[in-house]
Amino acid sequence: MSQIKIAIVDDHQLFRNGIVSLLGHHNFEVVISAANGKEFMDQLETGIAVDVVLLDLSMPEMDGFEVLTKLKAKYKDVKAIALSMHDDGNYVAKCVRSGASGYLLKNTDEEELVQAINQVYRGKKHFNQDITEQMIHIMALEGTAGKKLSPKEQEILSLIAQGKTTKQIAHQLFISTRTVETHRVNVMKKLDAKNAAEMIKIAASLNLIE
Repeated sequence: MSQIKIAIVDDHQLFRNGIVSLLGHHNFEVVISAANGKEFMDQLETGIAVDVVLLDLSMPEMDGFEVLTKLKAKYKDVKAIALSMHDDGNYVAKCVRSGASGYLLKNTDEEELVQAINQVYRGKKHFNQDITEQMIHIMALEGTAGKKLSPKEQEILSLIAQGKTTKQIAHQLFISTRTVETHRVNVMKKLDAKNAAEMIKIAASLNLIE
């Protein structure tokens, strides 16, 4: 069986060295070790063949999200696994939309890392179970609730997020306080929020408000 060709892109050299050492015990060949996205893309341009890239998201010069976009446009055969400290579902969902085939936290163990690389190499996806649940929740909301908000609900949601009271919103929009409350309740239902604070938090994560 031929070795899987790996690229490691992370701005911390000690972390890269640790991954190189760890992968040396398995059927992988590290062909690129780069400190940022630009360095990685420059090396890809030279014709180095890469099967799977382990990609840090927060880097100088060119971050992981920009690399994902460029890979999707020009190097579709290179499969990417994002490596991050963030276990936020919205962050993971953004990675998936950008083209990542996997998402691992940097504290993941050797067994899961090896499993993820093998799965992604075979064309499958790999996400930690906890992260998967968060991601599904966020993407489900994006696909349903976010699109269902009416312009008036969107407007009222923004005003609520600014800290305005029901009475102030009613006065500003020339509608009754009862109408404002009706819209508020409808927005909470659509975003599956239990209270106003949760409604604002979910709306922010979906970029429905500034």
